Amino acid sequence: MEITTRTVQQEIAGRTLTIETGKLAHQAGGAVTIRYGDTMMLGTATASKPRPGIDFFPLSVEFEERLYAAGRIPGSFFRREGRPTTTAVLSARLTDRPIRPLFPKGYNDDTQLILTIFSVDMENPPDTLGT
Repeated sequence: MEITTRTVQQEIAGRTLTIETGKLAHQAGGAVTIRYGDTMMLGTATASKPRPGIDFFPLSVEFEERLYAAGRIPGSFFRREGRPTTTAVLSARLTDRPIRPLFPKGYNDDTQLILTIFSVDMENPPDTLGT
């Protein structure tokens, strides 16, 4: 199976917005890498087969902030990423609310969207890339 890659670039406010697909996360249903300035994010989306008997749209959006994206490594006894911060939860909601109406009526497949921050410069907030 041949994987095609696509790249789109647009100049916005003196910085280049680059959207690339087909380079990372080949096992996901869809994956896109978004870069604006030195802020970079990976967005992956997957959907499962339909479940009979549900009458709602089970959409899960996760906004994963990684400490290494800002150049910090936890130095205490717990060297793991903790639970999502309030900012991450609000950023996930900022992504969820606009895309939920874009799905067709009656689409009830479990759908998961994960936004992972790879790097952050202190000029371009990553939550704007997710929306």
